[in-house]
Amino acid sequence: MRYEGRLFRPPSEADALIVQATIGCSWNHCTYCDMYRDKVYRVRPIEDVLDDLDHAARALGPRVEKLFVADGDALGMPMEHWLPLLERARARFPRLRRVSSYAMARNVAAKTDADLDALARAGLSLLYVGPESGDDVTLKRVAKGDGFAAHVEAAARAHAAGMQLSIIALLGVGGDRSREHAAGTARLVTAMDPAYFSALTVTVVPGTPLATLRARGKFEVPEVPALLSELREMISLARPTRAVFRTNHASNYLPLAGVLPRDRDRLVALIDGALEGRVPLRPERARGLLCSCGGRSSRRARGRRRALGHGHLRADEQRRRGLADGLRHVERERHAQRRLSQRVGAGAP
Repeated sequence: MRYEGRLFRPPSEADALIVQATIGCSWNHCTYCDMYRDKVYRVRPIEDVLDDLDHAARALGPRVEKLFVADGDALGMPMEHWLPLLERARARFPRLRRVSSYAMARNVAAKTDADLDALARAGLSLLYVGPESGDDVTLKRVAKGDGFAAHVEAAARAHAAGMQLSIIALLGVGGDRSREHAAGTARLVTAMDPAYFSALTVTVVPGTPLATLRARGKFEVPEVPALLSELREMISLARPTRAVFRTNHASNYLPLAGVLPRDRDRLVALIDGALEGRVPLRPERARGLLCSCGGRSSRRARGRRRALGHGHLRADEQRRRGLADGLRHVERERHAQRRLSQRVGAGAP
Protein backbone atom coordinates (compact mmCIF):
# COMPACT_ATOMS: atom_id res chain seq x y z
CA MET A 1 0.00 0.00 0.00
CA ARG A 2 1.14 3.53 -0.72
CA TYR A 3 0.47 6.13 1.97
CA GLU A 4 1.08 9.85 1.93
CA GLY A 5 1.76 11.69 5.19
CA ARG A 6 0.35 10.68 8.55
CA LEU A 7 -2.35 8.05 8.45
CA PHE A 8 -5.22 7.90 10.97
CA ARG A 9 -7.95 5.39 11.68
CA PRO A 10 -10.48 4.77 14.47
CA PRO A 11 -9.30 2.49 17.31
CA SER A 12 -11.79 -0.19 16.25
CA GLU A 13 -10.17 -0.35 12.79
CA ALA A 14 -6.84 -1.46 14.23
CA ASP A 15 -7.15 -4.83 12.48
CA ALA A 16 -8.42 -3.41 9.17
CA LEU A 17 -6.63 -3.00 5.89
CA ILE A 18 -6.37 0.73 5.18
CA VAL A 19 -6.51 2.11 1.67
CA GLN A 20 -5.85 5.82 1.22
CA ALA A 21 -8.39 6.90 -1.39
CA THR A 22 -8.34 10.60 -0.52
CA ILE A 23 -5.53 12.78 0.79
CA GLY A 24 -6.38 15.03 3.72
CA CYS A 25 -9.74 16.45 4.73
CA SER A 26 -12.05 18.44 2.48
CA TRP A 27 -13.16 20.63 5.43
CA ASN A 28 -10.03 20.92 7.59
CA HIS A 29 -11.27 23.86 9.67
CA CYS A 30 -12.06 22.20 13.03
CA THR A 31 -10.16 24.18 15.64
CA TYR A 32 -9.02 21.17 17.69
CA CYS A 33 -7.81 18.93 14.86
CA ASP A 34 -4.31 18.69 13.42
CA MET A 35 -4.73 15.38 11.61
CA TYR A 36 -4.67 16.76 8.08
CA ARG A 37 -3.29 20.30 8.38
CA ASP A 38 -0.12 19.29 6.58
CA LYS A 39 -2.05 18.01 3.55
CA VAL A 40 -3.85 19.62 0.63
CA TYR A 41 -7.10 17.79 0.06
CA ARG A 42 -7.47 15.82 -3.12
CA VAL A 43 -8.93 12.56 -4.38
CA ARG A 44 -6.35 10.02 -5.49
CA PRO A 45 -6.61 8.68 -9.06
CA ILE A 46 -8.91 5.68 -8.90
CA GLU A 47 -6.44 3.63 -10.94
CA ASP A 48 -3.83 4.02 -8.18
CA VAL A 49 -6.32 3.01 -5.48
CA LEU A 50 -7.41 -0.08 -7.41
CA ASP A 51 -3.76 -0.98 -7.98
CA ASP A 52 -3.14 -0.78 -4.24
CA LEU A 53 -6.08 -3.11 -3.59
CA ASP A 54 -4.75 -5.58 -6.15
CA HIS A 55 -1.33 -5.66 -4.52
CA ALA A 56 -2.87 -6.04 -1.07
CA ALA A 57 -5.00 -8.91 -2.29
CA ARG A 58 -1.97 -10.81 -3.56
CA ALA A 59 -0.28 -10.50 -0.18
CA LEU A 60 -3.22 -10.64 2.25
CA GLY A 61 -6.16 -11.94 0.23
CA PRO A 62 -8.40 -14.10 2.44
CA ARG A 63 -7.01 -12.60 5.65
CA VAL A 64 -8.68 -9.23 5.05
CA GLU A 65 -12.06 -9.02 6.78
CA LYS A 66 -12.28 -5.25 7.27
CA LEU A 67 -11.36 -2.38 4.98
CA PHE A 68 -11.07 1.23 6.16
CA VAL A 69 -11.12 3.85 3.41
CA ALA A 70 -8.98 6.85 4.37
CA ASP A 71 -8.27 9.82 4.69
CA GLY A 72 -10.62 12.23 6.41
CA ASP A 73 -14.26 12.35 5.26
CA ALA A 74 -13.60 9.93 2.41
CA LEU A 75 -17.35 9.70 1.87
CA GLY A 76 -16.95 12.94 -0.05
CA MET A 77 -15.36 11.06 -2.94
CA PRO A 78 -17.41 11.05 -6.14
CA MET A 79 -19.47 7.96 -6.93
CA GLU A 80 -17.30 7.16 -9.96
CA HIS A 81 -14.48 6.51 -7.46
CA TRP A 82 -16.48 4.83 -4.70
CA LEU A 83 -18.28 2.20 -6.75
CA PRO A 84 -15.19 0.79 -8.55
CA LEU A 85 -13.32 0.74 -5.22
CA LEU A 86 -16.07 -1.24 -3.50
CA GLU A 87 -16.48 -3.59 -6.45
CA ARG A 88 -12.74 -4.33 -6.55
CA ALA A 89 -12.64 -4.87 -2.77
CA ARG A 90 -15.46 -7.41 -2.92
CA ALA A 91 -13.77 -9.22 -5.78
CA ARG A 92 -10.33 -9.33 -4.20
CA PHE A 93 -11.11 -10.09 -0.54
CA PRO A 94 -13.43 -13.10 -0.22
CA ARG A 95 -13.80 -12.79 3.56
CA LEU A 96 -14.50 -9.05 3.54
CA ARG A 97 -17.33 -8.32 5.98
CA ARG A 98 -17.08 -4.57 6.54
CA VAL A 99 -16.03 -1.44 4.68
CA SER A 100 -15.99 1.83 6.61
CA SER A 101 -14.82 5.43 6.34
CA TYR A 102 -14.87 8.76 8.12
CA ALA A 103 -17.71 11.07 7.09
CA MET A 104 -19.05 14.51 7.85
CA ALA A 105 -22.74 15.37 7.87
CA ARG A 106 -22.14 17.53 4.79
CA ASN A 107 -20.69 14.52 2.94
CA VAL A 108 -23.95 12.65 3.48
CA ALA A 109 -25.98 15.73 2.47
CA ALA A 110 -24.04 15.95 -0.80
CA LYS A 111 -25.06 12.42 -1.78
CA THR A 112 -28.51 11.67 -3.17
CA ASP A 113 -30.65 8.95 -1.59
CA ALA A 114 -29.92 6.84 -4.67
CA ASP A 115 -26.17 7.38 -4.14
CA LEU A 116 -26.36 6.28 -0.52
CA ASP A 117 -28.43 3.22 -1.45
CA ALA A 118 -25.91 2.28 -4.13
CA LEU A 119 -22.97 2.64 -1.72
CA ALA A 120 -24.67 0.48 0.88
CA ARG A 121 -25.54 -2.20 -1.68
CA ALA A 122 -21.94 -2.15 -2.92
CA GLY A 123 -20.64 -2.81 0.60
CA LEU A 124 -20.06 0.48 2.45
CA SER A 125 -21.61 -0.47 5.77
CA LEU A 126 -20.24 1.81 8.51
CA LEU A 127 -19.66 5.57 8.70
CA TYR A 128 -17.59 7.16 11.48
CA VAL A 129 -19.11 10.57 12.16
CA GLY A 130 -17.57 12.95 14.70
CA PRO A 131 -20.08 15.63 15.63
CA GLU A 132 -18.02 15.98 18.85
CA SER A 133 -20.90 17.88 20.51
CA GLY A 134 -24.64 18.33 20.34
CA ASP A 135 -24.45 21.92 21.55
CA ASP A 136 -24.77 24.26 18.57
CA VAL A 137 -22.83 27.03 20.33
CA THR A 138 -19.91 24.67 20.88
CA LEU A 139 -20.13 23.36 17.32
CA LYS A 140 -19.88 26.92 16.01
CA ARG A 141 -16.96 27.73 18.31
CA VAL A 142 -14.95 24.75 17.11
CA ALA A 143 -15.82 25.43 13.44
CA LYS A 144 -17.31 22.00 12.96
CA GLY A 145 -19.21 23.14 9.90
CA ASP A 146 -22.42 21.24 10.66
CA GLY A 147 -24.92 21.72 13.47
CA PHE A 148 -27.27 19.52 15.48
CA ALA A 149 -30.00 19.40 12.83
CA ALA A 150 -27.58 18.59 10.00
CA HIS A 151 -26.16 15.64 11.93
CA VAL A 152 -29.62 14.28 12.71
CA GLU A 153 -30.63 14.55 9.05
CA ALA A 154 -27.42 12.83 7.93
CA ALA A 155 -27.99 9.99 10.38
CA ALA A 156 -31.57 9.48 9.21
CA ARG A 157 -30.51 9.27 5.56
CA ALA A 158 -27.61 6.91 6.30
CA HIS A 159 -29.92 4.65 8.31
CA ALA A 160 -32.49 4.68 5.51
CA ALA A 161 -29.80 3.44 3.12
CA GLY A 162 -28.92 0.61 5.50
CA MET A 163 -25.65 1.96 6.88
CA GLN A 164 -24.57 1.84 10.50
CA LEU A 165 -23.10 4.84 12.30
CA SER A 166 -20.29 5.14 14.81
CA ILE A 167 -20.59 8.48 16.64
CA ILE A 168 -17.68 10.24 18.31
CA ALA A 169 -18.11 12.76 21.14
CA LEU A 170 -15.30 14.92 22.49
CA LEU A 171 -15.10 15.44 26.24
CA GLY A 172 -13.96 18.92 27.24
CA VAL A 173 -14.38 20.57 23.85
CA GLY A 174 -17.19 22.75 25.21
CA GLY A 175 -14.82 24.54 27.57
CA ASP A 176 -16.93 26.80 29.78
CA ARG A 177 -20.10 25.27 28.30
CA SER A 178 -19.37 21.89 29.84
CA ARG A 179 -22.94 21.21 31.02
CA GLU A 180 -24.57 22.39 27.79
CA HIS A 181 -22.08 20.36 25.78
CA ALA A 182 -22.76 17.17 27.73
CA ALA A 183 -26.55 17.50 27.70
CA GLY A 184 -26.64 18.46 24.03
CA THR A 185 -24.40 15.56 23.08
CA ALA A 186 -26.68 13.12 24.89
CA ARG A 187 -29.65 14.50 22.94
CA LEU A 188 -27.74 14.20 19.68
CA VAL A 189 -26.74 10.58 20.37
CA THR A 190 -30.39 9.79 21.05
CA ALA A 191 -31.48 11.48 17.82
CA MET A 192 -28.76 9.94 15.65
CA ASP A 193 -29.26 6.48 17.23
CA PRO A 194 -25.85 5.03 16.32
CA ALA A 195 -24.79 1.40 16.51
CA TYR A 196 -21.53 2.53 18.14
CA PHE A 197 -20.83 5.48 20.40
CA SER A 198 -17.43 6.50 21.72
CA ALA A 199 -16.14 9.40 23.76
CA LEU A 200 -12.65 10.88 23.52
CA THR A 201 -10.99 13.66 25.49
CA VAL A 202 -9.95 16.85 23.74
CA THR A 203 -6.21 17.36 23.38
CA VAL A 204 -4.91 20.87 22.74
CA VAL A 205 -2.44 20.18 19.95
CA PRO A 206 0.27 22.78 19.29
CA GLY A 207 -0.25 24.71 16.07
CA THR A 208 -4.03 24.34 16.03
CA PRO A 209 -6.48 27.24 16.37
CA LEU A 210 -7.54 25.74 19.70
CA ALA A 211 -3.98 26.10 20.98
CA THR A 212 -4.03 29.74 19.92
CA LEU A 213 -7.30 30.27 21.80
CA ARG A 214 -5.86 28.70 24.93
CA ALA A 215 -2.75 30.87 24.70
CA ARG A 216 -5.05 33.92 24.59
CA GLY A 217 -7.00 32.74 27.61
CA LYS A 218 -10.13 32.02 25.58
CA PHE A 219 -10.21 28.24 26.04
CA GLU A 220 -9.21 25.80 28.72
CA VAL A 221 -9.78 22.06 28.99
CA PRO A 222 -12.00 21.37 32.03
CA GLU A 223 -10.44 19.64 35.02
CA VAL A 224 -10.64 15.85 35.22
CA PRO A 225 -13.69 15.76 37.56
CA ALA A 226 -15.59 17.98 35.10
CA LEU A 227 -14.60 15.71 32.21
CA LEU A 228 -15.87 12.68 34.11
CA SER A 229 -19.07 14.54 34.93
CA GLU A 230 -19.56 15.25 31.21
CA LEU A 231 -19.13 11.56 30.49
CA ARG A 232 -21.59 10.65 33.24
CA GLU A 233 -24.17 13.08 31.86
CA MET A 234 -23.84 11.74 28.33
CA ILE A 235 -24.26 8.13 29.41
CA SER A 236 -27.11 8.92 31.81
CA LEU A 237 -29.18 10.93 29.32
CA ALA A 238 -28.46 9.30 25.96
CA ARG A 239 -31.17 6.91 24.78
CA PRO A 240 -29.92 5.01 21.71
CA THR A 241 -31.80 1.87 20.74
CA ARG A 242 -28.65 -0.23 21.17
CA ALA A 243 -25.16 1.23 20.99
CA VAL A 244 -21.84 -0.39 21.74
CA PHE A 245 -20.09 2.17 23.94
CA ARG A 246 -16.34 2.66 24.36
CA THR A 247 -13.90 5.12 25.93
CA ASN A 248 -10.86 3.01 25.02
CA HIS A 249 -9.12 5.81 23.11
CA ALA A 250 -5.72 6.67 24.56
CA SER A 251 -6.79 10.26 25.25
CA ASN A 252 -9.25 9.21 27.97
CA TYR A 253 -8.70 9.05 31.72
CA LEU A 254 -11.26 6.29 32.33
CA PRO A 255 -11.48 3.38 29.84
CA LEU A 256 -15.02 1.99 29.77
CA ALA A 257 -16.82 -0.61 27.69
CA GLY A 258 -20.43 -1.66 27.52
CA VAL A 259 -23.67 -1.55 25.61
CA LEU A 260 -26.24 1.22 26.02
CA PRO A 261 -28.83 1.19 27.43
CA ARG A 262 -28.17 -2.27 28.92
CA ASP A 263 -25.04 -1.33 30.87
CA ARG A 264 -25.94 2.28 31.74
CA ASP A 265 -26.16 1.74 35.52
CA ARG A 266 -22.88 -0.18 35.65
CA LEU A 267 -21.03 2.47 33.63
CA VAL A 268 -22.43 5.31 35.71
CA ALA A 269 -21.39 3.49 38.88
CA LEU A 270 -17.84 3.17 37.56
CA ILE A 271 -17.73 6.88 36.78
CA ASP A 272 -19.05 7.67 40.27
CA GLY A 273 -16.34 5.43 41.68
CA ALA A 274 -13.71 7.34 39.71
CA LEU A 275 -15.09 10.68 40.93
CA GLU A 276 -14.91 9.40 44.49
CA GLY A 277 -11.38 8.04 44.08
CA ARG A 278 -12.33 4.37 44.32
CA VAL A 279 -11.72 3.55 40.65
CA PRO A 280 -8.22 4.34 39.36
CA LEU A 281 -7.73 6.62 36.39
CA ARG A 282 -5.26 6.22 33.55
CA PRO A 283 -2.10 8.09 34.60
CA GLU A 284 -1.19 11.18 32.64
CA ARG A 285 1.99 9.58 31.30
CA ALA A 286 -0.06 6.76 29.76
CA ARG A 287 -2.47 9.04 27.92
CA GLY A 288 -1.81 9.42 24.22
CA LEU A 289 -1.43 12.86 22.70
CA LEU A 290 -3.51 11.83 19.74
CA CYS A 291 -5.79 13.93 17.59
CA SER A 292 -9.20 14.47 19.06
CA CYS A 293 -11.07 13.39 15.92
CA GLY A 294 -11.05 9.73 16.83
CA GLY A 295 -7.98 8.98 14.77
CA ARG A 296 -5.05 7.05 16.04
CA SER A 297 -1.53 7.18 14.68
CA SER A 298 0.62 4.69 16.55
CA ARG A 299 4.41 4.79 16.83
CA ARG A 300 4.49 1.50 14.96
CA ALA A 301 2.33 2.94 12.19
CA ARG A 302 4.45 6.08 11.98
CA GLY A 303 7.56 3.94 11.57
CA ARG A 304 5.83 1.91 8.89
CA ARG A 305 4.90 5.06 7.00
CA ARG A 306 8.45 6.38 7.23
CA ALA A 307 9.67 3.18 5.58
CA LEU A 308 7.08 3.58 2.87
CA GLY A 309 7.85 7.24 2.36
CA HIS A 310 11.53 7.07 1.32
CA GLY A 311 11.73 8.60 -2.13
CA HIS A 312 14.43 6.21 -3.32
CA LEU A 313 12.28 3.12 -2.80
CA ARG A 314 10.66 1.70 -5.88
CA ALA A 315 6.86 1.49 -5.78
CA ASP A 316 6.84 -2.32 -5.72
CA GLU A 317 9.36 -2.32 -2.86
CA GLN A 318 7.22 0.16 -0.93
CA ARG A 319 4.22 -2.12 -1.39
CA ARG A 320 6.15 -5.25 -0.40
CA ARG A 321 7.45 -3.70 2.81
CA GLY A 322 4.13 -2.11 3.66
CA LEU A 323 2.11 -5.27 3.07
CA ALA A 324 4.45 -7.53 5.01
CA ASP A 325 4.52 -5.17 7.98
CA GLY A 326 0.80 -4.56 7.60
CA LEU A 327 0.01 -8.26 7.82
CA ARG A 328 1.98 -8.61 11.04
CA HIS A 329 0.25 -5.52 12.42
CA VAL A 330 -3.23 -6.86 11.53
CA GLU A 331 -2.54 -10.17 13.27
CA ARG A 332 -1.23 -8.45 16.42
CA GLU A 333 -4.15 -6.06 16.58
CA ARG A 334 -6.71 -8.80 15.94
CA HIS A 335 -5.25 -10.78 18.84
CA ALA A 336 -5.37 -7.66 21.05
CA GLN A 337 -9.01 -7.05 20.11
CA ARG A 338 -9.91 -10.62 21.07
CA ARG A 339 -8.25 -10.20 24.45
CA LEU A 340 -10.06 -6.90 25.02
CA SER A 341 -13.41 -8.49 24.14
CA GLN A 342 -12.76 -11.31 26.58
CA ARG A 343 -12.08 -8.79 29.36
CA VAL A 344 -14.99 -6.42 28.81
CA GLY A 345 -17.57 -8.62 27.07
CA ALA A 346 -18.73 -9.03 23.51
CA GLY A 347 -19.78 -6.18 21.25
CA ALA A 348 -16.57 -4.54 20.03
CA PRO A 349 -17.21 -2.89 16.67
